[in-house]
Amino acid sequence: MNRIYFLFFLALLATETLIALFLKSGFIRHTFGDFLVVILLYCFIKSFWNLKPVVVGIKVLTIAFTIEFLQLTPFLKWLHLEDHSVAKIILGSTFQVGDLIAYTLGILFVLIIEFKYNKP
Repeated sequence: MNRIYFLFFLALLATETLIALFLKSGFIRHTFGDFLVVILLYCFIKSFWNLKPVVVGIKVLTIAFTIEFLQLTPFLKWLHLEDHSVAKIILGSTFQVGDLIAYTLGILFVLIIEFKYNKP
């Protein structure tokens, strides 16, 4: 296990939890939270698997985009989670193009950091 990535994961998880609990609207909740969530997923994966940054970035973006596009369907209803507030927070319930942009910028940010500080 890579402890550095795991510590970043835990810090981001705490940040995302605080955002979800205390901010109900605005840029931080709706955009910056999406930017951070892909970095959180990236750090989680890198905590346990030593994969190339671009590979992890593509995997995380695929997951994020898939969940976002599922929001165009009644997938929460299909999973019988439409009345669960935690599921709505984690999986979302409304498709937003801005979320796709935030996810992409989050992964680009983490890849820039990776290539700047972790040169082979």
